[in-house]
Amino acid sequence: MTGMSAFTVFHILLSLVGIAAGFVVIFGLLLVKRLPGWTATFLATTVLTSVTGFLFPVHHFMPSHGFGIVSIIALALAIYALYLRRLAGGWRRAYVINAVLAQYLNFFVLIVQLFQKVPALKSLAPTQSEGPFKVAQLGALVLFVVLGVLAAKRFRMEQLQPA
Repeated sequence: MTGMSAFTVFHILLSLVGIAAGFVVIFGLLLVKRLPGWTATFLATTVLTSVTGFLFPVHHFMPSHGFGIVSIIALALAIYALYLRRLAGGWRRAYVINAVLAQYLNFFVLIVQLFQKVPALKSLAPTQSEGPFKVAQLGALVLFVVLGVLAAKRFRMEQLQPA
């Protein structure tokens, strides 16, 4: 991470911690387990990743800003469903869907960044309109749709196990 500002490194680290914690949280949803510490870490670092993404010095609206806005909305809904509505009724499914959506958006951006910054990947898809990039993004989308559907079906309050 040489040549990067401390802020950029901080933003990247937040994102990576959020992605790692997000996969643990989704795994917990699939196992019908609440993982409060991992969940708080995922939500906090992913919110901070989205917020810090707006603090980079750019002079026009970029696709990453759109992703950030959608991510913040999804995270706000997930946080509301989890902490204020306590997953009651339809809020359980709203939490699952929005948490998985936020994780997917963060992972989508990770793939974009990897194809921009890793020389071997950049050579495969220099404009990110080539097949390898499309396959990676389509694979991620399919993975998250499957994870989201399974998590929404499996994560039921009446079956909830302690962490």
